[in-house]
Amino acid sequence: MTERSNFFETKIEFLKGVGPQRALLLNKELNIFTYGDLLQHYPFRHEDRSQFHHISELNELMPGAQIKGRLKEWTVTGEGFKKRLVGTFTDGTGSIDLVWFQGISWFEKSLRKNADYIVYGKPTLFGSRYSITHPDIDPLTAENANGGTWQPIYPLTEKLRKRFVDSRAISRMVRTLLEMATPHIREPLPDSLLAQYRLMPKADALWSVHLPPTQAHLQQATRRLKFEELFYNQLRLIKSKILQKNEFPGQVFDKVHLVKQFYDKHLPFDLTNAQKRVLREIHQDFQSGRQMNRLLQGDVGSGKTIVAFIAMLMAIDNGAQACLMAPTEILADQHYQGLKVYADLLGINIGKLTGSTKKRARTILHEELQNGSMQILVGTHALIEDVVQFQNLGYCVIDEQHRFGVAQRSRLWAKNERIHPHIMVMTATPIPRTLAMTLYGDLDISIIDELPAGRKPIKTVHRYDAHRATLFGFLKDEIAKGRQVYMVYPLIEESEKMDLKDLMDGYESVSRSFPDVPLSILHGRMKSQDKEYEMARFVKNETKIMVATTVIEVGVNVPNASVMVIENAERFGLSQLHQLRGRVGRGAEQSFCVLMTDFKLSQDTRKRLETMCRTNNGFEIAEVDLELRGPGDLTGTQQSGIMDLLIADLAKDGAILKEARLSAEAILETDPELATPPNLAIRAHLNSLRQSETNWSRIS
Repeated sequence: MTERSNFFETKIEFLKGVGPQRALLLNKELNIFTYGDLLQHYPFRHEDRSQFHHISELNELMPGAQIKGRLKEWTVTGEGFKKRLVGTFTDGTGSIDLVWFQGISWFEKSLRKNADYIVYGKPTLFGSRYSITHPDIDPLTAENANGGTWQPIYPLTEKLRKRFVDSRAISRMVRTLLEMATPHIREPLPDSLLAQYRLMPKADALWSVHLPPTQAHLQQATRRLKFEELFYNQLRLIKSKILQKNEFPGQVFDKVHLVKQFYDKHLPFDLTNAQKRVLREIHQDFQSGRQMNRLLQGDVGSGKTIVAFIAMLMAIDNGAQACLMAPTEILADQHYQGLKVYADLLGINIGKLTGSTKKRARTILHEELQNGSMQILVGTHALIEDVVQFQNLGYCVIDEQHRFGVAQRSRLWAKNERIHPHIMVMTATPIPRTLAMTLYGDLDISIIDELPAGRKPIKTVHRYDAHRATLFGFLKDEIAKGRQVYMVYPLIEESEKMDLKDLMDGYESVSRSFPDVPLSILHGRMKSQDKEYEMARFVKNETKIMVATTVIEVGVNVPNASVMVIENAERFGLSQLHQLRGRVGRGAEQSFCVLMTDFKLSQDTRKRLETMCRTNNGFEIAEVDLELRGPGDLTGTQQSGIMDLLIADLAKDGAILKEARLSAEAILETDPELATPPNLAIRAHLNSLRQSETNWSRIS
């Protein structure tokens, strides 16, 4: 083996028991290329092999049982895929069947009749007799006779199992590696943190997470490794935030004449206290001389757009231009129409740029942007085209930011190379605190957590398909009052055809039940102009029922629509259900959301539906969603080092994350360069972590 500059970068093929062929498998199936990768391939659970059970004690509720006994005999029965090897295993208190469907010929050669073994597996009752299918089986020896281990279970693939690389094989590799690696393991946390949180040393933690002698050791090792991972995750984010604030100046917007004029003469309602608080936070950023990078969170209908517009007025007042980028033409048009009313009153030139904008209009628009006479531009992805050049872009608003990749947003950031524009990303998808700290720990976060006065909470109910006649009667009553209705069918990603069939079946059913009511239909396979036409008819109240897939999920504002019916609600995630519900409740009338399902529902689905009926609070809903689904990929283009957590679980480790962030903040506050002796190990470890070529986190 050639000498390596870093022991942990040694290729995995050089580990005893691996070799080139196994290494190739580990590369392809598990992304394990080096010694370091293998050590960080953590078990996702452990089986309790610390004690033995008697056959007479077995019950089906046991996740697994370890038994010492004798293999009396075996037979091969059945043919084809039903062919199996069945062994009789006894321990003096009773007997059970051991069953194998695969590797039959290998087991026939390997097993010995009347020999003593230790078996482990999940006991299942057939009639009055227990059996274990595909048990772990080892000859009884002096070393294993007393039990006492917690067996690690690793993430695997079917291909690895077929090539006899199972959890036990991985465990053997890890043990071999740990015996070699222990002298090379450096402690990346300072003594002060180890003492403060009573954390196990790094080397001990690696041994105890892979090969724990007791459950207590396993718990301590897991806590230690989670803390370290989240500490460095937060350290990188906070360092990036400090660097961005020091490195990137921002235009100073201190004049507020336009804002005062708008407040005094044209604002048709009072801002909520939450909106005022957020505007103060933005104004402080604009006066700081540093570039703003802010995430604005707020439920549907909380008034984010008017906050964004008032911030635009601050930019315009100080000689800069502003833009707003939305994910769809429908939403961009809605923003444009809503803001144009106020812009016209103030004599501000506002333009709209989407894929549908005609060439002649584009030419005028480009000219006005470059000479500075157009002060606000609203649009879609078309805004990031190279041909779109501003005279002085000072403030960018990105709506529903999770619909854009970070690379796309960075192109807006680069539209003013002289002094980068202030950035505000808005989302109506509430993000749990733990996730926000991890995804957006380098951004300043503002939250609008109250609805405008006069808004009535949406009433949400769960109904089964058997109640459809009652539902249709309710819809007829609402339409008779002059209201409009959404009926949403699930988007089934695996099959657009099946999705369309669901929708068309629903459309025909609604047509039969409401023969005199004009309907609209909207789905993802329609041409863009057809979607616009159908949506426009509904907005103008020409149609009373909109039958649609989830394409109406984001942003569309129809104050007269008061009922949202979600068919097959069990197929939707919680955040999506909440987003869909937010399409109604835009006006002063009482609005309703009806979740329709079949009777057969899983426990998780029932929890989702119960949560929807119980609360309208998006942040509470987001916490439950995180608990049920896990964090997932919520970042568009994944930011390196942000979401690639190896052992921490954001749905469960909020308390550890909070302590890790507080520790990172405290260290960077006193030593931002990590230059003092106690922090040199942190600095060295931070430099060794994988860095992405583009540091997206500096670009919102």
